[in-house]
Amino acid sequence: MSAGSKEEILAAAKRAAMAHGYNGLNFRDIAGEVGIKAPSIYHHFPTKADLGAAVAKRYWEDIVVDLNAISDASADPLKALRRYPEIFRKSLLNGNRMCLCSFMAAEYDDLPDAVMKEVQSFADVNVTWLSKLLSAAGVVKAKESETRARAIYSAVAGAQLFARGRSDISIFDAMIDSYRSAGLLPA
Repeated sequence: MSAGSKEEILAAAKRAAMAHGYNGLNFRDIAGEVGIKAPSIYHHFPTKADLGAAVAKRYWEDIVVDLNAISDASADPLKALRRYPEIFRKSLLNGNRMCLCSFMAAEYDDLPDAVMKEVQSFADVNVTWLSKLLSAAGVVKAKESETRARAIYSAVAGAQLFARGRSDISIFDAMIDSYRSAGLLPA
């Protein structure tokens, strides 16, 4: 199998996980979408846990690229912080999908350790990025930045979950505006 096949498998698995979580990763369905036989997936991913961990890792690595792009687009950390919810909004715009790692985190009891490690890495890279920018912008003192970053991450992920459950992105937008009005997110 080619590297292209591996990338197609990862892309199909990402779509499945964003719609159905870790438990939605079904080799037969993924193989059907990619146009290969299910046993061919085992060449790259010997177990469902291997596939789940690879998908979650790729997801958080892609988010790091997105976060860095936001930071690089503006020298002003406040402007970058204001754009943070866009990452979660993008998933909702993509067929009312959920952040892959948020979905998987909700399945905590069912996740193999390797998958949980990658899901936790997603939260960690978000909190680290937010914390760094909150400090740089002077929104909070450095010693308070991680706690505030966790609150922002949790609130934005929660807004996405709430909006997805109603299939209404305007709810997400209203909640983000409310967080800004309340002072949780920079206005």
